[in-house]
Amino acid sequence: MNVMRSVLLGAMACGSMALWAQTAAPAMPVAPDAQKQIETMQKKLADWAQLDRYRSGNAALPAPSAGEKRVVFYGDSITDAWANHADEFFPGKGYIGRGISGQTTPQMLVRFEQDVVHLKPAVVVILAGTNDIAGNTGPSSPEMIEDNFMSMLAIARANNITMVISSILPADHYKWQPSVQPAEKIRDMNARLKALCEREKLVYLDYYTPMANSKGGLDPELASDGVHPTAKGYAMMAPLAEKAIAQALAK
Repeated sequence: MNVMRSVLLGAMACGSMALWAQTAAPAMPVAPDAQKQIETMQKKLADWAQLDRYRSGNAALPAPSAGEKRVVFYGDSITDAWANHADEFFPGKGYIGRGISGQTTPQMLVRFEQDVVHLKPAVVVILAGTNDIAGNTGPSSPEMIEDNFMSMLAIARANNITMVISSILPADHYKWQPSVQPAEKIRDMNARLKALCEREKLVYLDYYTPMANSKGGLDPELASDGVHPTAKGYAMMAPLAEKAIAQALAK
C-alpha cells in the first residue's frame, strides 16, 4: 500500500507541476515576420502543388469549341506574369496561362491533370526547371527534372496533347538563392531537354540562344532582376513561341 501511495502521490505531483508550467509560462509572442512565414509554410503544406490556384478558373472555362485548337502555357513565374498580358503579346489568340510563381517540375507534374489535361488543349507549351535548379522544393538533379518532363509527356500523349518544351531562360544568379551558381547548370539542362525533344520528336522552343549573354545570364534590358523578363524580353520571346506553336499544330 505504501508503494502504491508513493506512486499516486508522485503522479499527482507531476501533474500539478505540468499544470503550473502551462499556466505560469505564457506562450512567447511571435514576431509578425515569423508569423507570416509560419502561415506561408502551413499553406504550402496544405496545398503543396497549389491546386487551388486555378481550380475555380478551370471550372468556369468552357470546353473548346468545334475546331478550336486550344493552347495552354504552363510553367512558373515567367509564364504566370506572361499570361497576365497575353493580349499584348498574342492579340486575339486566346492562349490560356497556367503558370505559378516559384513552382518546380514535381509540383507541375502533380497539377498537370487539373491545369492542363482537363482544359482539353491541342498544345501545351511548358517552360520550367529554373526553380528546380534553384532548389525551391529541395535538391533536384538533372535526372529528376528530366523524369518529371517525361512523366508529363506520357500524360500529354495519353490525352492527345502535343507538348512543346521550352529551354530554361538564361540566368547567372538567383537573388533568392545567392549561393546557387545556375549558368552552367542551365546550359547542361537545356542540352538534356533538347536531346529529349529530338529523341521524342517534340518541338524544342529555344529561348536561351538568342537571349543569353556571354556569362550565361540575361542583360538588364531583358530581365532587370536577371531572371524574370522585362517587356522587351517577352517581346523577344513571343515570336519564338508563336513559331513553335505553329510547328506543334502542324504535327
